[in-house]
Amino acid sequence: MRRALKFIHTVASSGIIGGLLGYIVILALAPQATPVAYAEVRQTIVAVCNYIILPSLAAALVSGLLAMAAHRPFFDTRWAWVKALLGLLMFEATLGLVQAKATAAAAEAGRLATGQGEPGALGEVLANEWLSLGALMALSLAQVALGVWRPRLSRP
Repeated sequence: MRRALKFIHTVASSGIIGGLLGYIVILALAPQATPVAYAEVRQTIVAVCNYIILPSLAAALVSGLLAMAAHRPFFDTRWAWVKALLGLLMFEATLGLVQAKATAAAAEAGRLATGQGEPGALGEVLANEWLSLGALMALSLAQVALGVWRPRLSRP
């Protein structure tokens, strides 16, 4: 059971980081020549969030918590509790920051493509998107580092 949970957790963690990297690459290389092309790219980003990042995050969070429950010594290690708290923070951050921004930007780009939106509104939606992606990637990498190195996190 422990090995299966560890495998699911590892694959899900890879999915999160891969999805975030895909999001970053798509966003960086997005054609901005026409509002229609940009709106299509934003729909691709929403699909990456919905079909890769969120399911991977849910699988990682659930498998991590189940691994703690299945392996009793994890209850006594601080790194496991820090990892669990970071996982919950990541889930909230993903829903609140990345998912909401991706959906809002796609909707605004769609309005621009039909001629109904304002060009400045999209800039407001995207203002902190790169910062949010960077913070979420840092949290993801911190999660992996905690899982690999398992520091004691004890008091001196």
